[in-house]
Amino acid sequence: MADPNGSGVFFVGNATTLIRYHGFTLLTDPNFLHRGQRAYLGYGLSTRRRSEPAIGIDRLPLLDAVVLSHMHGDHWDRVARRGLDRTLPVVTTRQAARRLRRQGFGEAVGLGSWQEWLFERDGHTLRVTSLPARHAPGAAQAFLPPVMGSMLEFGRPGGQTDLRIYISGDTLMDGCLSAIPERFPDIDLGIVHLGGTKLFGLLMVTMDGRQGVEWLKLIHPRHTMPVHYDDYTAFTSPLADFRREVERRGLSGGVHYVARGQTHPLPVRPAGRAPL
Repeated sequence: MADPNGSGVFFVGNATTLIRYHGFTLLTDPNFLHRGQRAYLGYGLSTRRRSEPAIGIDRLPLLDAVVLSHMHGDHWDRVARRGLDRTLPVVTTRQAARRLRRQGFGEAVGLGSWQEWLFERDGHTLRVTSLPARHAPGAAQAFLPPVMGSMLEFGRPGGQTDLRIYISGDTLMDGCLSAIPERFPDIDLGIVHLGGTKLFGLLMVTMDGRQGVEWLKLIHPRHTMPVHYDDYTAFTSPLADFRREVERRGLSGGVHYVARGQTHPLPVRPAGRAPL
């Protein structure tokens, strides 16, 4: 198993990753349920986990913050609620931040679309920007929690950006996403949530393989890492769907398939290449 303490993006499972760069350590969408346990999605809905996380919550390194796309049981579970340090900043949607504060996470930060949270330390900066996302089509969105994508920008005081990572969050392809590449045309790594999640076996609420490739064409990151595709029974579109569509459209270059327990090295910008 790769070292979860090493730099890069360590894939824990589902949408949970550890991102380490410039001395910062972030945890995304913490989900540490074991195989066979159920994640609860509200309105009496649940989904059973098919896999084990690559590490337990007790093996996490010291964290600086958590980035949470939304409040669903496969992204913030009872293990995270009980096991994470309640003084950690959790950067998330406004609705999720209110719930987290009630759970005792007093440093939860709620952001609306395009709002930012900035963290500075030892001559480096980390900026998290909340990005638009849509978790369900049409009026069905009202029955799901608000969700956000996240742009992580690692840089230095004064505005220099050394690395941009975009995490899609649980979203469908939607017109609201088109503003993202307009504001951020130079993305080093895109972490895309797939799975074709269906509620009631009918309503798709995350991108399947075909939509994932449409996202790839819209966002156009230099590198892409798919996550959130086979860990739960509600997922209906396996990673093979995305991979097949990527190959069919000739987009394989820069797409990296990272197994649970492995680390994807962060892309280093070529010397002298300034961010847009």
